[in-house]
Amino acid sequence: MKNMILMFLFCIVYQNGTAQNYVPTIKNNTELNYVCKLHGQTRTLTLTAQTVGDGLTFKLETRGVKSSIVMLPEAVKNGTELSFNQGEYAPVLNLKPSETFFMISRSAYQDLLKKGSFVYNNTTYILDKSEDKNSVSIDGKTVETLHVIAQIDETEMWIIKNPEFPLICKIIKNPLGINPALVKVTDR
Repeated sequence: MKNMILMFLFCIVYQNGTAQNYVPTIKNNTELNYVCKLHGQTRTLTLTAQTVGDGLTFKLETRGVKSSIVMLPEAVKNGTELSFNQGEYAPVLNLKPSETFFMISRSAYQDLLKKGSFVYNNTTYILDKSEDKNSVSIDGKTVETLHVIAQIDETEMWIIKNPEFPLICKIIKNPLGINPALVKVTDR
């Protein structure tokens, strides 16, 4: 009986240890499934990644809307603005060289790691180091994230610890009324 209890405890510790190391990656055809709270309504949203060189395109699908959101290589590398476009205006939307979509730029991510903050859309986001707020689960797995809080309002974001593609996996208290949460990542 003692061995059974020890084995059970080992399995729990092992599962918790491996779950905390989950960092979703972006490859061609990686599918990201979000649930978005939009002005009091709930909507599912699917983004399918297409990587081309250093650029990134998300094929967006939500409630009959299909659009390709194109991020330029310079935006992925050094963007300073987050686009909240929902894809309804064009079948292909080419973002500005300064805009990213559902992620922050690599340089903003590096600023966050080095300085503890970054600036996006003229708003400073400060790293929240409290452990209790840094836990996010996707598909039952705990994901390594960085939790940031906007300095001028109450917006909170959780950004996946991935220097190549620092995805935003959750936003709450967004004054624009758009609050997505990543619920599933599938590599095809």
